[in-house]
Amino acid sequence: MLRSARLALVVAALGLAAAPAAEAQKTKLKYPKQSAPDVYDATEKPAEPVGGAQAYADYLGDKLNYPTAALRAGVQGTVEITMVVEKTGATSNWQVTKSLSPECDAEALRLVKAGPRWKPAEHKGGVVRQRVTLPVTFQIPAGSEGASAATQPGAAPAADAGPQTVSPDEPARPVGGTDAWFEWVQKEQKYPAQARQRKVEGKVLMEFFIEKDGSLSNIKPVKRLGSGLDEEAIRIVKASPKWEPAKYKGQPIRQKMVLPILFQL
Repeated sequence: MLRSARLALVVAALGLAAAPAAEAQKTKLKYPKQSAPDVYDATEKPAEPVGGAQAYADYLGDKLNYPTAALRAGVQGTVEITMVVEKTGATSNWQVTKSLSPECDAEALRLVKAGPRWKPAEHKGGVVRQRVTLPVTFQIPAGSEGASAATQPGAAPAADAGPQTVSPDEPARPVGGTDAWFEWVQKEQKYPAQARQRKVEGKVLMEFFIEKDGSLSNIKPVKRLGSGLDEEAIRIVKASPKWEPAKYKGQPIRQKMVLPILFQL
């Protein structure tokens, strides 16, 4: 869902540039010719990522590292980056034109600056520079801060009823707070030799349940990095201190969590 939403945004952003140029072709100039701009906002053939919009959306989805501070604060939304696609297909003049948070803005800039080359725009038979605006979406994975699958305490479900999804009145949280838990993760972390040799870094997205007694169960990675990092992330979460369980109507319930284990060289 996230990837398709991001693709739709990218396609929409790229498509906006083409419409004004097409309309301009239908209208004859009634005024003296203006000198050609150094950077075009609309062209007959807009610039596009090498490999197409789908490949670029895949790049954004695979390489985006959700900033820990933004994840803890529940920040999500879209950063818009405006840049210039040069005649060579390289990009330059990157600017945040729609901000989300300092951490997300910085990550969006990093992604766009490090992104693949583009096919330059064409206008009136020549290659030209074009200004392009791209959306970079940050969306917290489902289950990382909201509802969990649990049976409401005190309820008397029908015999054939399965677990009911409820939103806890008090979400689960690490004993001592989230900041203390992430600090513990950093101290506990042992960078695998294979990943260090290959210079692999990024985040392993871990899914697990906080049980009613605060213990962690059903631990598994839902986004992997390989090179021993997945196994290390599993080891860390399994060794985690107990959490304070989620509560619904004053009673503890199970809650599913999805959190990143970050690895940086």
